[in-house]
Amino acid sequence: MDYNLSKKGLEISPSVTLEITAKAKEMKSKGIDVISFGAGEPDFNTPENIRKEGIRAIESGLTNYTPASGITELKEAVCAKFKKDNNLEYGPENIVISNGAKHSIFNALMAILNPGDEVIIGIPYWVSYPELIKIAGGKPVYIKTIEENEFKFSVEDLEKVKTSNTKAIILNSPSNPTGSIYNRKELEEIAEWAVKNNIFVISDEIYEKLVYESEHVSIASLNEDIKKLSIVINGMSKAYAMTGWRIGFLAANKDITKVISNIQSHTTSNPCSISQYASVAGLIGNQNEVEEMKEQFKKRRDYMADTINSISGLSCKKPKGAFYIMVNIKELKGKVIKGVKINSSLDLARVLLDEGKVAVIPGIGFGDDDYFRLSYATSMENIEEGLRRIKMVVEG
Repeated sequence: MDYNLSKKGLEISPSVTLEITAKAKEMKSKGIDVISFGAGEPDFNTPENIRKEGIRAIESGLTNYTPASGITELKEAVCAKFKKDNNLEYGPENIVISNGAKHSIFNALMAILNPGDEVIIGIPYWVSYPELIKIAGGKPVYIKTIEENEFKFSVEDLEKVKTSNTKAIILNSPSNPTGSIYNRKELEEIAEWAVKNNIFVISDEIYEKLVYESEHVSIASLNEDIKKLSIVINGMSKAYAMTGWRIGFLAANKDITKVISNIQSHTTSNPCSISQYASVAGLIGNQNEVEEMKEQFKKRRDYMADTINSISGLSCKKPKGAFYIMVNIKELKGKVIKGVKINSSLDLARVLLDEGKVAVIPGIGFGDDDYFRLSYATSMENIEEGLRRIKMVVEG
């Protein structure tokens, strides 16, 4: 039957990684010992002070509607966080609390894009960026980055793809899936280019707290001109192990946040009241558990990177942030492993799952078929065993 469904909806692509994820889950349900490196969330429990505040909110009856853009207490806590961590001055009128950082990105795109507007993103990209842009009526424009430059784009790259329709760029630092971080000089150059061309910067900083040796700089903090064009995205999920609580937030010029607040009021009403009160406790409370979690991630990262680079045919750069590693598989392409010719990252992911009982995310899902992504948001025991299995499959 022809339902004449939404053309925009039909253009949204399902993730090409779903096949691997679904098969891994099916195998696990049958009792097969599958080790998954696909996790996009910390494997730690939410800190105790946050959990207790969520319980208090429930028992105190703080379960009603809140203002569409979030409670004042949380907006003020977010402002304090931006001041302390990023040297950014915002008032509550510049903040919108949403149902996760992904929702914040969607809100930002809905607020600034008109049909046909172009948004520049780098490859490899987080899987939802192109689809969110399309949902908002825009057109994703891609820059292919290279591992030698830590998967970062430059002003020269931006200039090559800029057109009269360019409305925004999405900057993801620290990055999912690469773990790369833009340094201050690189951000200054991008900021100068954005201001000169009057182009918005959506700065996705959700992994901000998971930075290892280097420094996280928010592009909006560089000067007032770029701050006016910046929409800073952050949230509670990654830093505070609160993925299921669904609280994200953004900061922007109040003309933008007013539009976003109106959009959100008609789509989701308000974010979960309980999660909002719990998030206040997270932002203003003791940060020791956040630091402890980061130290564990750093140990896992070091072990994973060193081990990958010891496996014949695989290599990687040690990421500076987040909890992912992009593994270079170029040497394996065209080779036969366990009777299968490896022509793509999906081919290799299938072999690793079938023969090694290890689930990895093929790079094609992030726009780059020469890699697969591993997450080290899993136990060291799983990492050691999973990498042993990968080595066994790849090296025969």
